[in-house]
Amino acid sequence: MSKPTYHLHDIVEMKKPHPCGENRWEIIRLGMDIRIKCTGCDHSVMIPRKKFESKLKKVLIAHVPEETAD
Repeated sequence: MSKPTYHLHDIVEMKKPHPCGENRWEIIRLGMDIRIKCTGCDHSVMIPRKKFESKLKKVLIAHVPEETAD
């Protein structure tokens, strides 16, 4: 099984746009289910990971986590 190509806080494009007209979503929770938030109207949706992976078109902006110094 391949590793996912998306991470928390990435901006992704789905195959179908949200009813508000926006097609950019931010990943705000990862787990068995994935919660994504529309960047247009801030509506959030939780969907199963398998369904998310089948409806994902591409990652538009990959989030780069900041490194913390010890």
